[in-house]
Order: sequence, then structure tokens, then C-alpha cells
Amino acid sequence: MPDQLTPAPLPEVASWLRRRSWTAADRPARTLLAAKKAAGPAGTVSVVLPALDEEPTVGEIVRVIRRELMERLPLVDELVVVDSGSVDRTAQMAADAGARVVHRDDILPRLPAAPGKGEVLWRSLLVTSGEIVCFIDADLREFDPAFVSGIVGPLLTDPEIQLVKAMYDRPLETDGAVVPAGGGRVTELVARPLLNLHWPQLAGFVQPLGGEYAARRSLLEQLHFPTGYGVELGLLVDALDAVGLDALAQVDVGVRHHRHQDGQALGRMAATIYRTALERLDRTHRLKASADLVHPLLTQFTRDPETRDFTAHTHPVGALERPPMRTVPEYRRKR
Repeated sequence: MPDQLTPAPLPEVASWLRRRSWTAADRPARTLLAAKKAAGPAGTVSVVLPALDEEPTVGEIVRVIRRELMERLPLVDELVVVDSGSVDRTAQMAADAGARVVHRDDILPRLPAAPGKGEVLWRSLLVTSGEIVCFIDADLREFDPAFVSGIVGPLLTDPEIQLVKAMYDRPLETDGAVVPAGGGRVTELVARPLLNLHWPQLAGFVQPLGGEYAARRSLLEQLHFPTGYGVELGLLVDALDAVGLDALAQVDVGVRHHRHQDGQALGRMAATIYRTALERLDRTHRLKASADLVHPLLTQFTRDPETRDFTAHTHPVGALERPPMRTVPEYRRKR
């Protein structure tokens, strides 16, 4: 029996981690190309970069994808940058590097655009044609093409897979200092506890809020898209409800380097994540559900320094409360 202080993950999560977690190296280039050819039209891949003032990084990401995944390895059929109102040279840098650039406001113009990343991702479905859609954040540095090839791989090789998230180390790089596992603060402080407590089947995702994921168009077109920062949590929760845990997967692509937000920006993100979760709890009539729907376990992940695999650590979430002291007989007698 597991130690009470270190319980094991839920059996369904542990099984899913073994069967639906891979590394990018598990599917070499020849395997991906053979699977893409065999899939025919169902294997067409569109890569979308949502961008807002990403002049320093967007061009290099586009160049790497074009060179490595469109010219050397013909895996990606379409590369689109959707500009959501940049005031710098984001659009020019992306176009010069070889992407098709579309302005958010030119997509579905009859509907005034809302601010936010999710709005851009939703509109991108109207200007792309691939049956597999891959979203990549435009602020990544030292971009590795495995961020694309790794996450589209399971979708090309397994028709049962519907959505794949990237997982990675996320160091906090600020003021010349590097904290190896210091990134993903909103993930660890808000999103992971919410998912573990209310959607424990999703506890195995290492990076539930990560902006790098791929999915079948047939799934994306039936999901709600929160317009803001809550889009990643919302899509993940809704995908679980739509297709079930076994249709979801994750792939280890290494290390994610990107710019970091300040504390107030993180607070706004956290509030949006929390509201997105509440919307889904309310929609599924679980907001006022009984306490037994909340699973008091929290699964967290660290990178094993020897095997380089992500290791799950599960902890109980305490919720014991003592009654008001004035209701305790001993206290009343003393007073």
C-alpha cells in the first residue's frame, strides 16, 4: 500500500502516462514521412503562430520551420502567422522569413475582434486548410523544429490520437540568472491545482498551459475557444469531455526558452485561468457539486537527472478545518 504521505497518481493517470507520453525521438523523420504519405489529405499539416509584438523572435522561428520542416523534411504544408495588432515589425519579419501573414482583423471582419490569444487561434481555423493544426508561440528563443515534428508525430502515426501537447523543461531566465525549473509559475500555482482537483484525469500533463500543441481540425472545430489566456486550459478540458483521455497525448521536446512576464501580468493570467475553469465547472453543472467530486491529490513533475525522464510526484491536498473555538466544549468551560 502506498505511503500515506506520498500517494500514487490515480491509476488511470499512471496508465495514461505510460501509454500516451513519448519523446520527439521516438518517431524519426522516415517514420513521420511514411505516415504522412499514407494518411493522404488527413495528414496535411498547418502551423499557426499567433503573434503580438514578437519582432525579436518570430522571424527565426519561421525560418527554422521553413528550412527544416518544409524544405529539408516536407512535413509542414502551410505556415501562417496571425498578427493580432502588432505595433512593431512582427508582420514584416514573419513575411520576410517566408510565412504567410494574416492580420486578425481581416479574418471574419463582420465580427469585431476581441483582444487575446485565444481569439487569434480561433480565427486561424478560417485561414488554414490542414487537417492537423499545430499552434506554436511566437516568443520562443533557440527554437527547435522538434517542437513541431514531435507533437504532430502521434497525430500522423496513430488515428486514435486527437490532441498532443508539448512537454519540456521551462527554466526561469531573468536578469542574467537561470532557475532550472522556475518557469511556468501560473501553471504550478493555479492551473495544475485546478486540474488536479476538478479534472484529475488531466493530472498527467506536464505542461497543461503550454502554447505548443497540435490537434485534428475535426476536434478543434467543435470546441469553445476562450478568447484570452485561458484558451489552453479551456481546450484541454473540453477535449477531455469531447474525445476522452485516451485520445490525448504529450511529447517531450526538450527545453523551452522564452520571455517571462512580470508579477502583475502573471496575476492577470491567473485570474483568467481561474475564471475559465469556473465557466467549465458551471457549464457541466459541477460548480455546486458535492465535495466528493474534488479529488484531494496534486501530481507534480520533475526531470530525473539520470534518466532525463519526467518523474511524477503525488501529494495529498489537505482540507481539514477546525470548528470555531467557541463551539468546543473545553473552550466554553474555560471561558
